[in-house]
Parts: sequence; C-alpha cells; structure tokens
Amino acid sequence: MDLRLHGSTALVTGASRGIGFAVAQGLAREGCHLHLVARTPADLESARAKILDECEVRVECHALDLGESESITKLGQRCGQVDILVNNAGGIPAARLVELEEDRWRKAWDLKVFGYINLTREIYRVMREKRRGVIVNVIGVSGERLRQDYIAGSTGNAALMAFTKTLGGESVDYGVRVVGVNPGQIDTDRLRSRYEGRAKAELGDAGRWRELIKNAPFGRLATADEVADAVVWLASPRASYVSGTVLTVDGGRAVRNA
Repeated sequence: MDLRLHGSTALVTGASRGIGFAVAQGLAREGCHLHLVARTPADLESARAKILDECEVRVECHALDLGESESITKLGQRCGQVDILVNNAGGIPAARLVELEEDRWRKAWDLKVFGYINLTREIYRVMREKRRGVIVNVIGVSGERLRQDYIAGSTGNAALMAFTKTLGGESVDYGVRVVGVNPGQIDTDRLRSRYEGRAKAELGDAGRWRELIKNAPFGRLATADEVADAVVWLASPRASYVSGTVLTVDGGRAVRNA
C-alpha cells in the first residue's frame, strides 16, 4: 500500500536506536526526508549511514539534549517547516515513590514529558500557520496499565496521553492531526538484559530469560518495527481522519487479566 508520504519531511527524536530508529527507517522507506535527533553524534551518524545505504532521501542529524529548553528552541528554528513530528526521546526510571528522589524525577520528565510538550509547541505553531501537519507521540502502555513500581513513568505517560488527546481535538480546526502510540514491552538489548538478570536470579541461568515471557501475548515481546509500522501509518494520509487518539501496540496485554 502506498502511504502517500513520498517527498514529505519528518523530524524524529530519539532516532539513533530502538523505536526511534525503526520509525525513521520506516519513514525513509516511504520516501520521507528526515531530521534525526539524539544526544550522541556518533550514534546519529551511524543511523544516518544505515538509512542512506538503503533509501534515497535527505537525512540531517541534530545532536541535542531535548531535556534542555534551549535545545528545543534551537531545533524548532532549524526544523519548524517539517510535515511530521515524531516525539520519541526519553526514558523514565522504574521505581516506587519513596525510591525516586525529586531531582531524578524532574530530570526524566524534563526530557520526556516537557520535552514532548515543548517541542510540540514549537512545531505545532508553524503547522497551524501552514494548516497541515501530523504530530505522533510515542508514549508507553504504562500510562494506561498503571504500575506502582514505575510511578513516575505511569504518571508521565498518562499525562502525555491526556496531552495528545486534548491537543488532537483542537488541532483539526487548523488542519493538523495529533495522535499517540503506546508501545508495550519491546525486544531491545536493554530489556533482554533486564530479563536475563531476572532469569539468573530466579532460575539460576540467564539464558532461560524467555521462560519469563511465556505468558506474554503471542508468547514473545514486540519488535521495534511493529511499533514503527503503526507510527508510520498514523503519520500518513492513510490515517487522515484520525486525531486525538492513542493506539496501543502491546498485543492486547493492557486488557489481559494476567
């Protein structure tokens, strides 16, 4: 299916690896030119090289810390004319309330929660004037399946879900769509390492980590590409009447009883 994205320009944050890279690669395969954002220049250049090896598109890299307001202002000035914004940067530490001090909580929210909000403000302002554009927020299923041991993440993701739905209801008056995607557990090196640690502690063998996910939907974790496919479709004109909603990509785990 032609998603009618050829020739568009997209800004993807957290784009050097994981879901962000998969989204950037998916958009490039549809003919989108790219602005990639992450903190580490070397990782960005590696991502750029992989995309250009496969796709004939323009790719610009921006090594910035989006937890800093100055970086967001700078990025807005450089990339304000994009057709698509994908907010994806940031991770929030897993901990219970008494285990997470204010400075760590604030630093995490500065990047993910306020980073999404502030960059959206910069890009949305221009999109409103042009009366076209799409903003996709990659959030996280913990915003709907609340976790006490991830209280800062659940609270932040719930806020971003509300932000997405609220703005997505207004944005259509200006020809702009705002949507979100809630990934479940994604098969990444970091998550595998976490499961390997659990398997070693609980089963005596790190190599048995897959036994810990046997009750997961389809008996496995999701891939970054599966989330990226949803993001790319939502960003495309094929989803032209979708705004103010958040799509959950977790194999149904959020509504399972176990």
